[in-house]
Amino acid sequence: MKRRAGEREKELKKKKLLEELGENRLPYMTPADADFHQLWKTKYSKLIFRKSDTIPEELHQMVQEGFLTLRKHDCFFQDLVRIKGKDFVTPVSRILIGNPGCTYKYLNTRLFTVPWPTEGYDIKYCSPRVHDACKALIRLNDYLHIEAVKALQGQNLFESKEIKDSTVIDREQNFATSFMEKGSVSKDQSSCCVSEDDYISLKNRTSYNLTLLNYMDPLQMLYLKQEPYFGMGNMAVSWHHDENLVERSTVAVYSYSCEGSAVEESNEQKLNGRDPAIWHVGLKVAWDIETPGLAIPLHQGDFYLMLDDLNMTHQHCVLAGFSPRFSSTHRVADCSRGTLEYIFGQCELALQNLQTDSESMALSLKSLETAVVKQVEEIHNEVEFEWLRQFWFQGKRYLKCTDWWLKPMAKLEEFWRKMEVMTSLVLSEVGKEEQIEEQRNETLSCFLLVLTERQKLRKEWTARCQSEAAESLPEDQKPECHPFWTDDECNMPLPYDLEEVIANLQNLVQSVE
Repeated sequence: MKRRAGEREKELKKKKLLEELGENRLPYMTPADADFHQLWKTKYSKLIFRKSDTIPEELHQMVQEGFLTLRKHDCFFQDLVRIKGKDFVTPVSRILIGNPGCTYKYLNTRLFTVPWPTEGYDIKYCSPRVHDACKALIRLNDYLHIEAVKALQGQNLFESKEIKDSTVIDREQNFATSFMEKGSVSKDQSSCCVSEDDYISLKNRTSYNLTLLNYMDPLQMLYLKQEPYFGMGNMAVSWHHDENLVERSTVAVYSYSCEGSAVEESNEQKLNGRDPAIWHVGLKVAWDIETPGLAIPLHQGDFYLMLDDLNMTHQHCVLAGFSPRFSSTHRVADCSRGTLEYIFGQCELALQNLQTDSESMALSLKSLETAVVKQVEEIHNEVEFEWLRQFWFQGKRYLKCTDWWLKPMAKLEEFWRKMEVMTSLVLSEVGKEEQIEEQRNETLSCFLLVLTERQKLRKEWTARCQSEAAESLPEDQKPECHPFWTDDECNMPLPYDLEEVIANLQNLVQSVE
């Protein structure tokens, strides 16, 4: 409900902004404009841009080969996302790579990381070259982490002094060098630059746990949206804030457009605005019609950082050029509810209420307290709709890279099946008249609410799997409606369609009122 309210609010703001504009377009600047750098300094100072020649050539080569390898192995996929209750296939193809067991959710779609090589984890890749590509991306991740620490540190010093003298620059470089060599900074080392608390904050806001890779060939697209506020041209990605990130964390974006001499620069004469042949990142102050926007050209191997709260106060879009382009967008994803460790912990919590008789091996519930039943059934819904259905909704796409997720998903399904048994046990117990009336009524009401939500979500997910957008996907990427079972399957304690169960519960509620 909160998410839908947020979407409605954004739509209203967008509608109001477009109404205010009418037929007019807001001004924006590119590096060709005289006031471009002054605007950047005053209104977009938390955007840090680095040209490709600041990055080691060896790293460029590894990463760019990695992109091409993943593309060759068909590891980029168009996501089936949900916007305002409708399913859409994204124009950009993506793959999420990162810490094992991490996920990232955007536009009601949970992506599961293809794990990059990590000590202590047995990760089998479909090809040694896919392993090398993932290894290259963790190398890039480490490099961008250090660059982000340096940039944040420099920003903090600049803001406090208004001057960035040579001493400050030297201290930044010393800090970065020690960080690169040791992977961390001791208390004594960090004291010359930042306090221990500041250092911990810097680390937390720049320790990227995943990267969302993007690929698009604009010339293969039948249609691209036009940028609506400034007249910036074709958009690959519309205006947005990045979702589900740790607050005030830095986003780092490495860009690799497959430029050839034919599209390196437009052959047209002096252009008004941006060169449509070149990819750009667009920035604007969120819901503001006073401040001009920025359009910054992105060439092969450039990268940029969105520091601190820039992602919250501003919006960004990606403006398409003519050539195919890859990007690697490194994020500190908020994984408080999005890791295997978290969801297995939730399962463990729920299953504590299930007990087995040592003699008969019969299963029963330890407690029928309303709070306990509610907690277990909500975890049941979370496992089914935030994990199992999200995973299988993406078909068998992950097998193109690795089978790493199959075991943990099988384990999650095993836990979920036990929770289905627990639901059937609650149903059995609330039907018994010897229950204390007040407690029974309370449990019935809360139980009915959770089951009604489960039925509604099952219908939604079943419909999504059969949507026109889903049918348009390649066979190995088509959604699977899983778990799914028919009434004939006797190994399930309850039917897939809960309509009759809910009707019986409603009758029970009415009979005790």
